[in-house]
Amino acid sequence: MTRSKVTTLAAPSRPPPRTFDHIDTWVFDLDNTLYPHHVNLWEQVDVRIRDYIAGFLKISHEEAFRLQKDYYKRYGTSMRGLMTEHGMQPDDFLLFVHEVDHSPLEPNPALGDAIEKLSGRKLILTNGTRSHADAVLARLGLDRHFEDVFDIVAGELQPKPLPAVYDRFLKAHGVKPERAAMFEDLARNLAVPHRLGMTTVLVVPENTREVFREDWELEGRDDPHVDHVTDNLVAFLESIAAKR
Repeated sequence: MTRSKVTTLAAPSRPPPRTFDHIDTWVFDLDNTLYPHHVNLWEQVDVRIRDYIAGFLKISHEEAFRLQKDYYKRYGTSMRGLMTEHGMQPDDFLLFVHEVDHSPLEPNPALGDAIEKLSGRKLILTNGTRSHADAVLARLGLDRHFEDVFDIVAGELQPKPLPAVYDRFLKAHGVKPERAAMFEDLARNLAVPHRLGMTTVLVVPENTREVFREDWELEGRDDPHVDHVTDNLVAFLESIAAKR
């Protein structure tokens, strides 16, 4: 399938993708969604997670890397795997892994303008911490566009894609899922929102370039729970606003 800068998935064997005509709440993931994958900010977190696991379990970095990826895949976050498998308390972990250099991020006024044109509420739903989200939004110049951040702590330390996280988010902010759209960089994190009635958008690297991604992370972009795919979030949002 050929991807353009703004791409809508549709196939005869599946229902037509949901539209945005009725949307009054816009929900965005943070990392690798609101900024390009090639910035690789999350790579810093990735390395610090590995360092923490190696120190916490007193194992080699090679073994820590294996456990990190295994827990991430099975539990949604490496942290959840460490809590479940090893009884780790999360406070020190969260503080340590999010102490990263945010300077690679640059202001994105075009994205801010595109978000501003969307009529309705705008919220962040992230597996990261609020402090990390606040730092990212400030560096991007997007902080004034979002009403609130729902982070891993608000989710009671349970990550996407667990259904309970979305239930807590919807309840906390009074969001009606059938009137909300969700933007994510991982297809698996869109399965529950779609089942709840949300319109879903998968944000992929520009020109579908894969940067520091596992094969399993890129699976599912053609699944029925992904309504739309875009590799240019600004253009995609502008097209929505123009049609509304």
